[in-house]
Amino acid sequence: MLNLRRGISTHQPSVISLGQVWVDIMMNVDEVPPQGGFAVADHPKPSIGGSYRVLQAASRMGAPTEHAGILGNGLWANFIRQSFQDNGINHIGPDRLDEDSGFRVVLASGQPKKTFIASYGAEAHGDADTFDMLEPQNKDVVHISGNTLMDHTAAGVDGFLLRAGTDPAKRDYTLVINPTNTLRLVNDHMLEDLVLARPVWSCNRQEATTLAERLGAPIDDSKVTIGGGLDDFMRQLCEGLGSTLRAPLVVRVGSLGAWVREPGGETMHIEGYPTKAVHTRSAGGCHTGVMCAMLAEGRGLAESVKIANAATSIAIQRSLNGVPQCPEYDEAMALAG
Repeated sequence: MLNLRRGISTHQPSVISLGQVWVDIMMNVDEVPPQGGFAVADHPKPSIGGSYRVLQAASRMGAPTEHAGILGNGLWANFIRQSFQDNGINHIGPDRLDEDSGFRVVLASGQPKKTFIASYGAEAHGDADTFDMLEPQNKDVVHISGNTLMDHTAAGVDGFLLRAGTDPAKRDYTLVINPTNTLRLVNDHMLEDLVLARPVWSCNRQEATTLAERLGAPIDDSKVTIGGGLDDFMRQLCEGLGSTLRAPLVVRVGSLGAWVREPGGETMHIEGYPTKAVHTRSAGGCHTGVMCAMLAEGRGLAESVKIANAATSIAIQRSLNGVPQCPEYDEAMALAG
């Protein structure tokens, strides 16, 4: 592997992602065929997936953005590299010359859940040394995604976490984990090291509930099951999970905004901006990317989440091949007030 080192110059706080990036090929079919069946898809729509959407959103907020994951050599990798260039994203991670980056076929048939078929590539074939060359600088925000925690590259993430230590106060950068819906597949050792690193956790409600169940967090949902509402449940979830993690926690709930809890503090509800969605893919990457950019800008967590809520509400009104499109900084700030 070849490694590209970060240049030495006057430093501007950056958003750096260790996450994997691949190509998504969206196919709309009337019905997902059974084994041995046949289906006709309309025009396939390739787009960049994985942590690219986090970096793209952060870049649109004006933050310097860097991808520290692995890129391959071939058709898909070239597509990714061109998209990085078009969006001002700098690839600082390893390059594999012996294989292409991977891709996913996404079958959508009008049902709530989509069918995914993955072909893993260079992004998944890292090792314990993958991120050894990464040295975050003062005020950087380092993003880790759940899609990097289930294959060979997870060993490199684990090594980075061990170097990061267990005391956020001793780091001069901010660590953010976006666990994604694959959290249930992450092994216990990897999850333990993630928890010990005490990053900022940015989850949707399903991810937060899965994490709480795995960690045995004390959550009493009786208020919800006996006439209570969402606000009661979210406060129970955030307080129980947040106290178990001993780390900042953000739980997104779509148009209703997000709940935020910092260690030792009260759970706050940051209102959303309800709008009509036209997308078919999650806008979680947009929210996480904007939040990371605002943290790198020096804003507090609650304010960063408020701006991310505004940006996401705009993004879900703008679909490109089913993918929400994050707005530029000025537009998001205008809505956030």
